[in-house]
Amino acid sequence: MLLSQGQYYILRPDYLFDSPIIAAIIIVMTFIFGACIGSFLNVCIIRIPLGESLVKKSSHCMTCGEPIKWYDLIPILSWVILGGKCRGCKEKISGRYALVESLTGIIAVTTLLRFGISAGFFINMIYFSLLVVIGFTDWDTQEMMIVELLAVGILAVPAFLFIPDSATLIERLIGAAVISIPFLIIALITKGIGMGDVILMACAGAFLGYKAVIAAVFIGIVSAAIAGIIIKFTTKISKIAFGPWLCIGLYFGAMFGTEMFNWYLTLLKPN
Repeated sequence: MLLSQGQYYILRPDYLFDSPIIAAIIIVMTFIFGACIGSFLNVCIIRIPLGESLVKKSSHCMTCGEPIKWYDLIPILSWVILGGKCRGCKEKISGRYALVESLTGIIAVTTLLRFGISAGFFINMIYFSLLVVIGFTDWDTQEMMIVELLAVGILAVPAFLFIPDSATLIERLIGAAVISIPFLIIALITKGIGMGDVILMACAGAFLGYKAVIAAVFIGIVSAAIAGIIIKFTTKISKIAFGPWLCIGLYFGAMFGTEMFNWYLTLLKPN
């Protein structure tokens, strides 16, 4: 269970399955931890595109501007208790606040189950948090913030140094180019892909390595195609951003991408 033999585990993921009671407590605590992160990510999604400070201005109602009391800032529960409305002006508060908090809580739990309590857990939680902000920001504005994209690439350094058995340096360098270069060509020729998508795949490829990023882009493209068909026939939205679906793919790429890539290679081998 504890750190040993050069492994960066504080708690191995397989230990969670040996003690159901302890596992339940840890999972609940991890979900709450993730939901609290999600509360901060909501602030990032709203304020970063507007150029507002993340720390100087207190949380407030987007309609009346009334500061939100601390007891109305409990992730998920506050939104439910208030019935999705501002305590002051009674205007509707988007359910997406609770959605982001719930989503990040689920991401934290799945990351725990995949990586245990380890360097991999904390590094990947930062990576996934960035993906949440990038994906929702792109959905809202059709733009990606360069600082968020570069932060994904910077994470490749601690991932390389502190996550055992992760992608090698060569695999990361190939990963940075293998998808981003084709995306760049498409962006220059057809304008069908934005430069934000290009930079995202370069930075994520450096973080994941080429195996995982190839699996990730496949999942992202399939997700975008399915979502595009559904949105086209069920809503009046004429254009959807590609970034959110790439972010979904990049989540699964970090979780299972290398295994998916290796499994696919086994299918190609002759019997």
